[in-house]
Amino acid sequence: MQQTTNTILMIRPINFRMNEQTAVNNYYQKVIDTILPQTVNAKAQQEFDGFVEKLRGVGVNVIVVNDTNEFDTPDAIFPNNWVSFHENGNVGLYPMFAENRRLERNEDVLEAVENAGFVIKNIFDYTDAEEEGVFLEGTGSVLLDRVNRKAYCALSPRADEELFIEFCEDFEYMPVIFTANQTVNGQRKAIYHTNVMMCVGETFAVICLSSIDDKKERKNVIDHLKQDGKDIIDITEAQVNNFAGNMLQVKGANDERYLVMSQAAYDSLTASQIERLKKHTNILSSSLDIIEACGGGSARCMIAEVFLPKA
Repeated sequence: MQQTTNTILMIRPINFRMNEQTAVNNYYQKVIDTILPQTVNAKAQQEFDGFVEKLRGVGVNVIVVNDTNEFDTPDAIFPNNWVSFHENGNVGLYPMFAENRRLERNEDVLEAVENAGFVIKNIFDYTDAEEEGVFLEGTGSVLLDRVNRKAYCALSPRADEELFIEFCEDFEYMPVIFTANQTVNGQRKAIYHTNVMMCVGETFAVICLSSIDDKKERKNVIDHLKQDGKDIIDITEAQVNNFAGNMLQVKGANDERYLVMSQAAYDSLTASQIERLKKHTNILSSSLDIIEACGGGSARCMIAEVFLPKA
């Protein structure tokens, strides 16, 4: 089992904008009235292309699929929420909270991965849960420690406990369940995705412990991470607001490891946090300002890891 992969899937946007359907519980999205919609999309494409170029520059194999004009899919740039690819050839398809995000699920994307030389053996399709109003948004909601077979999940309107447990049974992970909150207008509200406040690398974890208000739950998460020998790097809520939790470790050329994040995330880290991270991994950052502001997601959200077996 591997925790990191050299191959990732990314979707190039063509209708990117702030998605009003996700803004109801993604408190990181911002309305930018000063820029025309086509300019927002053009800037998002620039950020996307620059990011892909940096990843390929260090030897990451990036499968880029262009979004289509067929549907209104402003969040197509975040494919990790609707699909996950696993080492044994299994694929997960996930139920999405926003109706217009359900249109992102696309056979062509799976075909593109197969055409890149990977084998899909089984598909676990959880999308029927949408009819019941039950959601689990892929590796946005579910954070996988693939080596230690643990799955971390912060419950929210987009992460249902029962469905998460079903996923863990199907994919053979031990569930680690908690609630993570952020302060919104003076109230504590659930953080919409686990991968905004937490990242698990091979030998480290970046996590906003103060977002887990329940002390027992917090201790349980810490205990699991410590059991598995992870160096725990604690970040603040202010750093989470700059997407410092939304990171992903990938493999580049010569098996070099890179922790991928946005420039805003990197800039929010302290010198000692950066020093600790660099003991474990190289760091690669790229400017994603427009994508973060309108999409309310960052570097990690843009990447669907491909662990599938080669044909």
